[in-house]
Amino acid sequence: MGAVESTEIEREPLLVPSQPAINTQPGFSRVYGRRWVVLTMFSLLGFMQGLVWNTWGPIQISAKHVFEFSSTDIAVLVMWGPVGYLPWLLFMWLMDKKGLRASLLLSAFFMLLGAVLRSVPLKDLHYRRWMIHGGQLLNGLAGPTIMSAGPLLSTTWFAPDQRATATAIASLIGYLGSACAFLIGPLAVPAPNGTMGSTIYWNQNHIGDRIQFVLYAEVGMIAALFLAVQLYFPSRPPIPPSVAAASQRLSYRSSICRLLSNMRFLMIALAYSVPTGVAAGWAGVLDMILTPAKVSQVDAGWIGFWSIVGGCVFGVAMARFADYIRGMLKLILVLMFAGASLAATWFTLTCLTRITHLPSTQATLYTSCILVGIFINSSVPIFLELFIETVYPVPEGITCGVVTFLSNLFTGLLLFCLTFYFTAALTQGDDGRRVRSSAFH
Repeated sequence: MGAVESTEIEREPLLVPSQPAINTQPGFSRVYGRRWVVLTMFSLLGFMQGLVWNTWGPIQISAKHVFEFSSTDIAVLVMWGPVGYLPWLLFMWLMDKKGLRASLLLSAFFMLLGAVLRSVPLKDLHYRRWMIHGGQLLNGLAGPTIMSAGPLLSTTWFAPDQRATATAIASLIGYLGSACAFLIGPLAVPAPNGTMGSTIYWNQNHIGDRIQFVLYAEVGMIAALFLAVQLYFPSRPPIPPSVAAASQRLSYRSSICRLLSNMRFLMIALAYSVPTGVAAGWAGVLDMILTPAKVSQVDAGWIGFWSIVGGCVFGVAMARFADYIRGMLKLILVLMFAGASLAATWFTLTCLTRITHLPSTQATLYTSCILVGIFINSSVPIFLELFIETVYPVPEGITCGVVTFLSNLFTGLLLFCLTFYFTAALTQGDDGRRVRSSAFH
């Protein structure tokens, strides 16, 4: 049979799209140089929030001497940080609906008001203690935005090959503020006479003046940052830096439901929140924990400082490494937690020297504490990147708000238990003194 030429109708495709494909992605993206200014301003606010939160733990001996704080008061002052995280849903809603600028301005205002309350020089110690507690609570209310918005800022302003690095800087700079509190407090505020680390006689008025100077300095720095955010801090660039920054995200309610029903996300969130939350609360009262081990206020400050600084430096380096190797986040986290477990075991066995008979020296305490801080704190930016990849297209601010709330929940539980421990120890000590006094008489 001969070949018959096909007609034009027969050459038409059988499957014809109902409508032409529409490219919903932006035509081009752009990265602005001002992104580093935005990141710097946000990071400095995070630095000051961490510095104010950790003001009293490193100088707890001096604070007890001047303001008549108890060990329970010091633990509660640190606990106001996690307590301030309770209205986190409101701050996440504000960030999602109004943008990063509005939520950051509100957080900066809380920080400024709290710093002012703490620095009011009242003579009545009862009211002064209440003002300090109120200031710490207001500073804690800035935590939901400061601790959660780093990944949102990095996705909004930075290209994909810089995102993990920007997330690490924004999320770890608050830890660096806490570390500097370990350094600034003991160096600026002398320990009372007759305590470890004090070789010169300092009267109460001089110690109080030095504490007041630190509080005034923090007010000035926070006021300058609040003014800077008011003058310039855009929520987003005119043109997004990547496709991910311009893509449509889930609504606030849908995001919360998606997160709470995602078992893989909840398991990763638990693995993140327990060690980081416990480590944060432990660092906040590190001076009180190390005091029975005959560690001075200054030495405890240096231990806390280097443990957090090491974690920040190592965390930024690992985040930069993760920018190039995106498929190894889980392996990196497993190795970090293995190192943290070994270091924590070493520290525990060293403190139980009466049972283990291991040598308890300044070098072993320094090394074990610093290694715990390095391995746990450096895991934070890697975890945040893993969360974002796991639950996309949930907005970054909401995702990190949930996991940082869980981390602060475990911080608060630890400090709550320590509060009862210090109260019971104090009661037992008073009972013992009464018994000895009765026997003497």
